[in-house]
Amino acid sequence: MRWLWLPLGVSLVLPAQAADVPPVRLGLVVPTAADAGPVAQSMRRAADMAVGDWSLRLGRRIELIVKEDAFDPRQAVVTAESFVQEGVWGVVGHIYSSTSISASAVYHEAGVPLVAPTATHPRLTAQGFDNVFRVSGRDDQQALVAAEFVVLRVKARRVAVVHDRTEYGRGLVETFRRELARRAARPVVAEESLAQGDRDFTTQVARLREARPDAVYFGGIFREAGHLVRQCRQAGVQAAFVSGDAVLDPEFVSLAGEEAAAGAYLTFAPDPRLVDSARPLIQQYESRYGSLGPHVLSTYDAVGVLLRAIQAAKPGDSSRDELGKVVGAIRARPYQGALGMLRWDKNGDLTPAPYAVYVTKRGGSVQGWFEQLPRVAPAGAGAKLQLR
Repeated sequence: MRWLWLPLGVSLVLPAQAADVPPVRLGLVVPTAADAGPVAQSMRRAADMAVGDWSLRLGRRIELIVKEDAFDPRQAVVTAESFVQEGVWGVVGHIYSSTSISASAVYHEAGVPLVAPTATHPRLTAQGFDNVFRVSGRDDQQALVAAEFVVLRVKARRVAVVHDRTEYGRGLVETFRRELARRAARPVVAEESLAQGDRDFTTQVARLREARPDAVYFGGIFREAGHLVRQCRQAGVQAAFVSGDAVLDPEFVSLAGEEAAAGAYLTFAPDPRLVDSARPLIQQYESRYGSLGPHVLSTYDAVGVLLRAIQAAKPGDSSRDELGKVVGAIRARPYQGALGMLRWDKNGDLTPAPYAVYVTKRGGSVQGWFEQLPRVAPAGAGAKLQLR
């Protein structure tokens, strides 16, 4: 017997491993920019926890290789190529849809299974790549729920949209716009775009004020959302602010300011505290690290999906043929994870993939700032959102 010291500082006893038996090598892509630090840290911790939990089951060393892609699709290709060269057996990532889509072609060519914990653009799994899976929902699903909410709960008659020109942001807005027209038979009154990294949205806000919307739907991430909401409120734009899962982060409140952020509506996966299978992991994570990060469960399960498949397939190396066995093992049967029973359709999308609507307020049960709004049943394609 020998001792393996894991990144979490927990020692586990493993059966002796022959010197010529290679470790199981997994890639993890997380953002490392300063303002994305908390997200990256929580995802890294979740991945480390999954590695620790699976080490004894596999009876061999698991090596987690962590890289970034700088939010840049071109850099994502470089990152993916380096993973392939290093012989990984699977990748968890990338955090954004635009980078996931660009990197996925590299993984497909090499046969490396990719499990995306956060990328939600439909095009990621619509490319016909049999090695790509996700443990989150899709933008067309969350944009559907957002449109239902804007029509039925907010009862907005004048709606404006803003996106950040990325695959993720543009995709959210395009689906939202189509669903809004289908449900309410009305066009948006204004459409604006902005660039990731910008902080001054004076021009966009001025045009939004002129359009007098009852609701503004934003496709983008927490950083630009925070600055946009703050500047809208300062300019007197009091429209309901609605956005997607990439905005549900305490940094959104920090950047916007509590007063401006309060009342913002965001779509996200259902509160894990309401999911029985998630409670043990939540307790374990919070006892070690405190507040639960927004992507902890999806990252933990994404690692588990790969390692369960590796355990079943027993690949001999990182060749395309051997990794094809891992891909086949993922497709062969559902995965019981912290998020519940995960099943994939032929494209690698979860089925079903419910979304909930959260309201931003101090003391919310998720991250201390977000509270899930109750509803009778999850909304499916063409279904009506039922809020109590």
